[in-house]
Amino acid sequence: MPYKEYKPEKLYYSIGEVAQMLGESTSLVRFWSDTFSEFVRPERNRKGNRRFTPSDVSNLRIIHHLVKDQKMTLDGAAARMKNARHGELDSRTEVIGRLRGIRETLLEISKSLDS
Repeated sequence: MPYKEYKPEKLYYSIGEVAQMLGESTSLVRFWSDTFSEFVRPERNRKGNRRFTPSDVSNLRIIHHLVKDQKMTLDGAAARMKNARHGELDSRTEVIGRLRGIRETLLEISKSLDS
């Protein structure tokens, strides 16, 4: 059985970390957290900075997938998230993320073989 490295999950992520994970700007993450307040509820520290939980990050990934990849409107994405079965959208988003990672790895291997 191969060794799996344990990565401890952070309790909170800053808005900059979340924006970097999604490949989007912090202002867009802020806008989405305000627009989708039913699904993304960041806590605030003493300075008033947003702190996102892993659940918030997961929901933001789903929002990113629906709005950017599926080209849905904000209202359509909110309706889809409300009507989706628990975990259905999350697992699809996770699979798509893994496939993108595999694609990037294969492209890197292809470039190294061409050189």
